[in-house]
Formats: sequence, C-alpha cells, structure tokens
Amino acid sequence: MSALPTILLASASPRRHELLKQLDVAFVVAAANIDESIFDDETPRDYVIRMAREKALAGLGQTMGLMPALGSDTIVLLGDRILGKPGSRSEAEGMLQALSGQTHQVYSAVAIALQTGNVLDTINITAVTFADMPADWIRQYCQSDEPMDKAGAYAVQGGTGQFIRRIEGSYSGVMGLPLFETAELLRLAGVLK
Repeated sequence: MSALPTILLASASPRRHELLKQLDVAFVVAAANIDESIFDDETPRDYVIRMAREKALAGLGQTMGLMPALGSDTIVLLGDRILGKPGSRSEAEGMLQALSGQTHQVYSAVAIALQTGNVLDTINITAVTFADMPADWIRQYCQSDEPMDKAGAYAVQGGTGQFIRRIEGSYSGVMGLPLFETAELLRLAGVLK
C-alpha cells in the first residue's frame, strides 16, 4: 500500500488533530492566523464556512501550494446569538448559564484548499440539548481552563458532557471536526480513497 498524500491541518486544536488521525491520513499541523471577525450582514452559516475556507487558504499559503490544506471552524448558535470562545471566565459563565436547560445548534464547517481558486467546503449542523446545570457547578467549572478555548465555553468530551441530555447529529462535529463530512471532502479532493 502506498503512502497517502500529506495534507496540512490548519488548526492548533488538539481535538481536531486527534479526530483527523482517525481517518488515517498523513498530515502536518500549522495553525492558521486569520481575522475571525464576523461581518455585520453575515449569517452564522456563511460566517462559519468563510472561516473554514480562510483557514484552509491560509494553510495553503503556508505550504506555498505544495500540499492541500484543511481548515475547520465551529460555532455554537443559541437562537440567533453566536457563542464563540469566551474572552473571560465571567463570559464563559454567562454562556453556560444561557445554554443550561436549552437546545442549541453547533455549526462545524470544513474546507480543503487544493489551490487558491479551488476550495471545497461543507458544513455539519448538530443540535445539542443541555439539562439544567447548577449555577455553582458552572462557576467552579469556569475556574478551570477547559471552557476558555472552546466555542460556547464547553467541550462535549469534557466536564459538561454529564449535562448533555441529547445530541442530534455528529458527535465529532460538536468536538470540532465532523468526520463524515471531512472524509467526504478528502475523497472528493483525491486525498482519501
């Protein structure tokens, strides 16, 4: 069996790294440094896809076009409010209080840049329902570092998992890299058989 082509994973996320390893693709990692500001008239769907595409293109630039680059972005959407990564522990607490007892959507977009003008993308949308989380538990959880670098201030595979009543969709998508959609894109790009 010949070695699979190498791609660049344009993400510093250890969760995405571990998930991509499950697809048995040889890859290198280099974080994409992009402006993650949302445009005024941008829908959550358009925003998360644009972020994934921009990360993939930034990764492609780092390889000087020598290998495809994979970018991904994940947001938590509660109603029409995007919950990104919290900027402070108090912001993380506020996010988790808002999510407590509610159903929200997790949008995970994936893009693979083959060339500057050739970027493939897809999106997974998963519904996550939390049971009520006690306020003092939220406060204590937010003293840890776990919620600080995660959309919506939580990790599905972390401490908040005990309060997740239901997931309708992709568990790996909630972690940050929907494996089914990612594998489909990699096959379409000729990277995965």
